[in-house]
Amino acid sequence: MALLHRAELRPTKLDLLAAWLPTRSWFAGTAGPDVTRVGTFRFDDPAGEVGIETLLVRAGNGPVLQVPLTYRGAPLADADQWLVGTTEHSVLGPRWVYDACADPVYPPALAAAVLAGAGQAEEYFEVDGRREVRPPTMTVTGGRAGGMAPPVVGVPREVVDGDPTLIRTDPVDLAVVRRPVPGDAPAAACLTGTWPGQATPLVLAYAVPR
Repeated sequence: MALLHRAELRPTKLDLLAAWLPTRSWFAGTAGPDVTRVGTFRFDDPAGEVGIETLLVRAGNGPVLQVPLTYRGAPLADADQWLVGTTEHSVLGPRWVYDACADPVYPPALAAAVLAGAGQAEEYFEVDGRREVRPPTMTVTGGRAGGMAPPVVGVPREVVDGDPTLIRTDPVDLAVVRRPVPGDAPAAACLTGTWPGQATPLVLAYAVPR
């Protein structure tokens, strides 16, 4: 479960993405401040230290772009090239925002969803000692790796930015689709998503056979 805070971010996540997205080779849309949110979902960090959130956004009238992010309370070592930006959280203080594909907490969470059907984290606020659940803005559905136990995925050996972005780990390669579009699933084990205006599931990520 993901505990959220009613807080202000300066700059906002969308402000950070407006500057960062046009620097990516897979960017499509209009460069500028007009980045809008389509939907979001989260995974849990078992240690409870790092926020793991995937945003689906549009830049102007461009296509939907998938941007997994991680939020940290301190810089991630040797990850400057994957830094999206920094922001000030009114409750948690300074936060370092990274492209999650290169953050070691993300591949295990993604693999659990793609290969073992793990779902998205339930998001909630604490209000006067009570838990107030925030309704999801989209729904993701994971797959199964042929009914077998999924491999243990650790720190990525290499991340190849592109569409898809490839996260190479020792037991399996994971592919993150940056511009989800209708089409056949590229692999048996996939993560798919639906959101308002997109009733047919689209592939968001999959395991790459070796």
